[in-house]
Amino acid sequence: MIRDLKVAKQEQDIGFYAGFVGATYFLARTISAVPWGMFADKYGRKPCIVISILSVIVFNTLFGLSTTYWMAIVTRGLLGLLCGILGPIKAYASEVCRKEHQALGISLVTSSRAIAFVIGPAIGGFLSQPAKKYPNVFSHESIFGRFPYFLPCFVISVLAAGACVACIWLPETLHMHHDDNIEDVDGIEAQVVESRLDGKLKQSGTGRLASTKSLLKNWQLMSPIILYCIFSLYDTAYYEIFSLWAVSSRKYRGLSFTSQDVGLVLAISGFGIFVYQLVIYPFLAKHAGLIKPFRSAAVLSILILATYPFMANLYGMELKVLINIASLLKNIFAATITTACNILQNTAVRQEQRGVANGISVTLMSIFKAVGPAAAGILFSWSQKNVTGLFLPGDQILFLLLNMVAVIGLSLTFKPFFSVPSAMK
Repeated sequence: MIRDLKVAKQEQDIGFYAGFVGATYFLARTISAVPWGMFADKYGRKPCIVISILSVIVFNTLFGLSTTYWMAIVTRGLLGLLCGILGPIKAYASEVCRKEHQALGISLVTSSRAIAFVIGPAIGGFLSQPAKKYPNVFSHESIFGRFPYFLPCFVISVLAAGACVACIWLPETLHMHHDDNIEDVDGIEAQVVESRLDGKLKQSGTGRLASTKSLLKNWQLMSPIILYCIFSLYDTAYYEIFSLWAVSSRKYRGLSFTSQDVGLVLAISGFGIFVYQLVIYPFLAKHAGLIKPFRSAAVLSILILATYPFMANLYGMELKVLINIASLLKNIFAATITTACNILQNTAVRQEQRGVANGISVTLMSIFKAVGPAAAGILFSWSQKNVTGLFLPGDQILFLLLNMVAVIGLSLTFKPFFSVPSAMK
């Protein structure tokens, strides 16, 4: 899309401009996340969810009709500003389930977002430029020919409209629970909340009306939020780099994939995440806890990503099989980390605080996610201009820098930053 908007003067600059389009959404969400959380805590989760879905229908459609780079920037920014669904939906998932099913509830939210991150690009890859790819179905004079990126956006908006209708049957959960104790996930309370947390809350007198300031001082909430932010930066930068790297030319040490090839790789990964989150992860969390799978996923993710630059030396079926396996594993590891962070966050506070707590989480995470695409685009553009001439090829330096983010995140899962409950030792 950036190429067709003709804002990039040369091919190596496409990643630079694409990064800022991706960053705009998260930058705008940084501003609105906490207000949306307060709105959800006062008026309910359901109104916030419905308004957010309506914003997707409107501004996602307008994004597909963008004819200039700045129109694309503005529509993405407005969508980020008005779509406040992420924090409330996580609070909703922890409230609508009984405590023994909270791990599954949070897994569903995480898996739905993980699947969206891979199925979304798949829809974009197969349905963008339909008049060019499917001339027997779409003419160049039709709206889909004049706006080559409208069809995938329109399909997403139709799905969002269906979700909006489904909200009619969505029960409100804001006042569903009236217990004074922190809800836990069956069998993993020791991995989620230290036993002294409830005593701290009672001694401080925060009760049900704890302020945002008190939440910021709750280290058992803030430490998983910070970990969530770091790995969100890692994953967002990865998604940005992967698509750009896969479609870039072999002369820049890319894979020379078509948009359909990238879409197929991401769709396969999405299906794998769906199965993993529904079948494997709840069992894994129940028997191994949260922290051990978290750390293992971080280490394995680093090792997998280190192999990516060398895949540019492969061709044919061997390349397609290996890149699909690597992408599937990388996304499964990302889902493991994200789900653990979400469970830790939502069980560290009371129900009345979850909207604001998730708003804080989304605000901080959005800052990191805004940096991710922009930094990834700039670094990717730099790596393509420096394929040779340095101590390492540009693509190897690119993935090395990306892995350094995960190394920092992994180091913060240990003391003194992250306090591991005694039951896990």
